[in-house]
Amino acid sequence: MRYQSTRGEAPELDFAGVLLAGLAADGGLYMPATWPRFSADELRDLRGLPYPELAARVLAPFTEGSISFADLQTMCARAYAGFTHKAIVPLVQLDTNIYALELFHGPTLAFKDMALQLVGHLFEHVLAERGEKIRIVGATSGDTGSAAIEAVANRENIEITILHPEGKTSEVQRRQMTTVQADNVLNIAVDGNFDDCQDLVKLMFADAPFRTAMNLSAVNSINFARIAAQIPYYVFAALNLGAPEREVAVSVPTGNFGNILAAWAAKQMGVPIARFIVGSNRNDILARFLASNDMSVHGVEPSLSPSMDIQLSSNFERLLYEFLGRDAETLRKTMAAFRSTGKMSVAEPVWRAITQDFVGFRLSDEQTLAEIAQLYRESEYLADPHSIIGITAARELGPIGMPVIAAATAHPAKFPDAIEKAVGFRPALPSHLADLYEREEKFIRSPCDLAAIQDRVRNFAYRNTNV
Repeated sequence: MRYQSTRGEAPELDFAGVLLAGLAADGGLYMPATWPRFSADELRDLRGLPYPELAARVLAPFTEGSISFADLQTMCARAYAGFTHKAIVPLVQLDTNIYALELFHGPTLAFKDMALQLVGHLFEHVLAERGEKIRIVGATSGDTGSAAIEAVANRENIEITILHPEGKTSEVQRRQMTTVQADNVLNIAVDGNFDDCQDLVKLMFADAPFRTAMNLSAVNSINFARIAAQIPYYVFAALNLGAPEREVAVSVPTGNFGNILAAWAAKQMGVPIARFIVGSNRNDILARFLASNDMSVHGVEPSLSPSMDIQLSSNFERLLYEFLGRDAETLRKTMAAFRSTGKMSVAEPVWRAITQDFVGFRLSDEQTLAEIAQLYRESEYLADPHSIIGITAARELGPIGMPVIAAATAHPAKFPDAIEKAVGFRPALPSHLADLYEREEKFIRSPCDLAAIQDRVRNFAYRNTNV
């Protein structure tokens, strides 16, 4: 399998190269040159498999030429061995046709574990084969940081720096990052929002001398390996609900667009997904775009669902690239104009083609609390402020008579303040995190300035040398 940049000016790479590169050298995002496709019979053969085995089989076409299937099987088995639910990704029926796909049974209680636990093993495997060391830099709106740190903490050939917007994550989210005491982990609290943090990461990758000197790699969903590792759970869920004979819909609370892009990728691989419902909070740029072709940046507003407090959804570039017919030149011009003006110009026929598959939904903070309370009263199911947006969107916009997979992306205990406002009590953290509030935190602060961030990354890299 070969991979090409959405902006068309970087060399094609194999999977191992894409894994280590993260962002393409031209600022674009890597995509498979062609989408692998499973026949109906091949999909049926996946039914009933344990999740790790299914994941290995779904991922095998993407890693072909870089990682043997036997090694991939071993890594998938190890990645999901520590999850606290035997099914790994259980489906919970909430209503006649609405099913919560619980993606939060990993070590950091968020869907990011589904990909990053595996990506950590993939990094370790490829680096050991090459005898190399990398420095991961990433930005987080809440959950990616802790999941990435958990995946690579104490690994010999990896250092990781995570930027988070100071004061704009939940306390649990912050502490899951900052209480990790591993020597290869640096947490930076940035005076800004998530979009600022994400932009700083992209600027570090765009600085070729710095990127080369630090041997940077990415663990955010700009890295296609993250997207690929999320595809299997949509295949798993659809098969359990009757695919390939039966169509399903998918509803996803959406920030950086990676999770729902993985569902769209599953469709390209043959899974019959009829509709993609994009859930937004008050930061509703995606919902506005899908409703009226208005992809204009407004200020990021803090909400009860901080992982979705995003205006610049990186992975939308991948979807737009596909709907532009993989026209890299038009994509480059579109993204350059978007960066300079804060408004994306999408041709009417392209927008209409996207809205044939995708529909947007918005929920305010007040509605979020009300929906959490109502779902708990009616079904005794406690959903966090992100998951409830996907669940409510599934109820409001799901096709009649069709199963809707609503991605439950985080454990409610990660957002105790919001849950207490909604239902009157604070959910307990699982036993392995019971002492989280007592653990010592370790992080440094930085202004929202590229040079300042680069200095901190460089100082961390050279901390044990005389350079």
